[in-house]
Amino acid sequence: MDTKHTETPVQSGPTKKKSAHNRRNSQSFFALFLNNLKSDKLALFGVVLLIFFIFVGIFSESLAPHGPRDRHYTEDRQIKRLESPSAAHPFGTTDVGRDIFSQVILGTRTALLVGFLAALLVTFVGSVLGIISGYFGGIVDTVLMRIVDFFYAIPFIPFVIVLAAVLKPSIWNVILAVSLLSWRTVARIVRSQVLSISKRPYIKAARVAGAGHKRIMFKYILPNVVPLVLLEMAFMVNWAIMAEASIAFLGFGDPNLTSWGQILHINFVSGYSRVAWWWTVPPGLAIVLLLVSIFFVARSLEAVVDPRLRKR
Repeated sequence: MDTKHTETPVQSGPTKKKSAHNRRNSQSFFALFLNNLKSDKLALFGVVLLIFFIFVGIFSESLAPHGPRDRHYTEDRQIKRLESPSAAHPFGTTDVGRDIFSQVILGTRTALLVGFLAALLVTFVGSVLGIISGYFGGIVDTVLMRIVDFFYAIPFIPFVIVLAAVLKPSIWNVILAVSLLSWRTVARIVRSQVLSISKRPYIKAARVAGAGHKRIMFKYILPNVVPLVLLEMAFMVNWAIMAEASIAFLGFGDPNLTSWGQILHINFVSGYSRVAWWWTVPPGLAIVLLLVSIFFVARSLEAVVDPRLRKR
């Protein structure tokens, strides 16, 4: 009887209290983020701009007035070669008469697809490995961190070139390249946070109560690193979008998909980058605005994660 009486509080107390604490943490995190949006005009601007890009990306095929490779002609059947912006073509035309406005709209979907898919894969792999490494420590931590160091030694652009040479250029290979070389940073950051969390009293209480490793890692530790993971995911979206644009600009992107980097690549290869400013500015400005919008959102998330920034 005495044994049952003393064990019951140990098993139920920490679990129930910690579950309620995790729910309060999640609610307070999103409440703080919303409060930051109200007080930080740049963050609110970033959210509105990001929603605009997401809307354009989802409905790009309906919003684009022409196909990305459609050629346009004048009334006397001449190609509208390097036509400056007009009512018919708001962003002008290319050297072969293609509508740049339609290409920029269709390129939005490619940028968002690569950005969000790669960021999801990166944060998932990096978070799982970071939690495992920080929680177990010892030989597990040493082995995983040496693997991270190995991937840090691989340069990104040469790796993409080799990958494009071995495999055919496609958007999935771009996502694969970004994912393979970007999870390392997330893993290190999450690991450093887990090293601190795993030493706290409620983790020790959960172990005493008989909770398994999997339950402790994903029920008690994971909710405490979610704000940090979301922050890193926002930064990874930015990195993935910039990486895709860079790869496409170098000519190693998917030739079957329209992207902002591909538009700039064709522009520079054709030699009209200094003549047709309307061919350079729209895709370049679209890249900058999308990256800035995500940065402002990430900046607001960072203020929630770091109390020192919140006090400022």
